Amino acid sequence: MPSSPAEQERQAKERQVRYEQLVTRFIRSPLWAIQAVPRSNRPHPDWTIDRVVRRKAMWHNAQVAIQAGVKRPEPNHLALETGPNVKGVWVQPTPHLIVGEVKQWADQAKVDCVRIPGYWLEKRDVDRLASSPPKKGEKVLYALHGGGFVSHSAHPDDDISNIPRGLLQHTSIERAFTLEYRLSRGPPETVPTNPFPAALLDAIAGYNYLVSEVCFAPEDIILEGDSAGGNLALALARYLVENGANGDVTLPRPPGALILCSPWAYLGSSDLPKNSKLRKQSSVYTMREKDFISVVGKKYAREASWYFGPLGSEAGMSNRYISPASESPKLGKVSYKGFPRTFILGGGAEVLLDQIRLLARRMSEDMGPSMVEYLEQPLGMHDFVFLTWHEPERTDSFKRIARWLSLKEGKLGRNPLLPRAKL
Repeated sequence: MPSSPAEQERQAKERQVRYEQLVTRFIRSPLWAIQAVPRSNRPHPDWTIDRVVRRKAMWHNAQVAIQAGVKRPEPNHLALETGPNVKGVWVQPTPHLIVGEVKQWADQAKVDCVRIPGYWLEKRDVDRLASSPPKKGEKVLYALHGGGFVSHSAHPDDDISNIPRGLLQHTSIERAFTLEYRLSRGPPETVPTNPFPAALLDAIAGYNYLVSEVCFAPEDIILEGDSAGGNLALALARYLVENGANGDVTLPRPPGALILCSPWAYLGSSDLPKNSKLRKQSSVYTMREKDFISVVGKKYAREASWYFGPLGSEAGMSNRYISPASESPKLGKVSYKGFPRTFILGGGAEVLLDQIRLLARRMSEDMGPSMVEYLEQPLGMHDFVFLTWHEPERTDSFKRIARWLSLKEGKLGRNPLLPRAKL
């Protein structure tokens, strides 16, 4: 039976994307390598030629797919994708744990609690049943993946799983649990689906699963998030801290530690006019030729609006759960009292650098310098710890996190001097 016109168009677009990827690999990449021989032609003079080429290829292939309207199929919250060496579980919804502002926002967005998948990862020499209770004093990594709240997956086959795998490899933690939280969608692709706080409701359910079903002590849970997952990890920690004394609900205590890798801490608009002098002062613009993501333009605004939902773009400026690193006066004072000790990792060549530094400074000032460890890898792109070729920064970062985790309190060393951003 012949394919429908729509299916034929989709297949044609996929062929075009594959063709462009082959051209990039065998023609563009060698030319880019030759072009990058003089250090003056590299986005950063200390980058290797290999890194220059890989960054260009990532950016080009992503733009080709976007222009063609082709998205790679990814596992999502609707199904548990099992297979060889894949240990997945269903996480039950927890509507009884949702109170306060988050419940009001959920009601406003017409977002319900639903069951969602989660996946277990282990060290190579560990093989235990999913949901196995912890050994005495065992730590667990609770990982929330990045992807702008619109892409990527918690499934072990996704590239983002390189982060929890790397942490398992370099720390004493034996198991990690990754949560397949709901991703946001919206026009023109579909009707508005899964806006904030859908992902937060899921993250709360995943945390409750680890505490109430698997029986990990909260202090033995290491909460980790990268990029948008870092935003979500912050929101989860905030919810547990702010509602712990709420008489209407009994919540698990906050986790023992928080790890934020290239956290996306400001979701509002960063667009500036082309002739604005402020562009020269903003990492959003100064790092565009070094990074592989962008947080300006129509595509960014459209996808951010999917996440904001009925709260609107104002939430990107003023909501502490969504944009804790906003510089808008509308945000007001954001407290980090009661947050777990925190490790923040940033890249010196990423577009989010300014907001990551601001977040680190705010948390350090509020929690105390001994509670916040900030590591900035000068040559690192955004979320470089998921890029297995981004060495030596990737392995060095994991080793530093491992040393930090081995400390029951305190820091590895003095915080670097963080630039003073306007509040």
